[in-house]
Amino acid sequence: KIDKWLKADNTAIEALKKRVSSHASKISRNPSLSDFMIILGIAFTVVGLSHFGANNISEYLKSNFEIISDKTSAMSSFGSQFFWMITIATVVGILLSFTKLKQYEGAGASKIGSVFIYILVATIGMKMDLTRITENPGLIFVGLVWMFIHVVLLILIAKIIKAPYFFLAVGSKANIGGAASAPVVAAAFHPSLATVGVLLAVFGYVVGTYGAMLCAELMKIA
Repeated sequence: KIDKWLKADNTAIEALKKRVSSHASKISRNPSLSDFMIILGIAFTVVGLSHFGANNISEYLKSNFEIISDKTSAMSSFGSQFFWMITIATVVGILLSFTKLKQYEGAGASKIGSVFIYILVATIGMKMDLTRITENPGLIFVGLVWMFIHVVLLILIAKIIKAPYFFLAVGSKANIGGAASAPVVAAAFHPSLATVGVLLAVFGYVVGTYGAMLCAELMKIA
């Protein structure tokens, strides 16, 4: 119904579903214990490398560049260990997808990845303290204004370019929640589209990091 209102051409999404489903059926196999161990081994090795690289890069930049060690600077984001950890993990993950390791997709690599995405979402939720909402209710109002502008802009652009609702919903979550939630929303449309959600979220990180720096500078001026 929403696609009809947007006058969207949904054939690209349907074609993508068929392509991904067809590819998955071709490469899928009954996974063995060694497959699971190798998939987890790859994952934790990349995580370990990401932590190691992030710690060293972050310390080096903060020790040698005053603009990065200064927390009031917009460039201080480059001193964040979390930023470099996400960047390294993303780059390594994309590079490995061009190697023979991509064959482990047939053994259920994405499904294991989805389990960790849900664990990530739960971990983020467990760090929240809902009782502190009353301490600064103004922040909730700011969030509502922020989301209102976000929603209006996305619906307006989707209407103008006649984008399918899939891209409207997943693109929105890629901007707001990133890799923690975009694949979950994408999978709700079709299980094979979860990887599209991951790619949109990664692209959101690439654009969003630098967009956030610009936003921080504008807010400082305001």
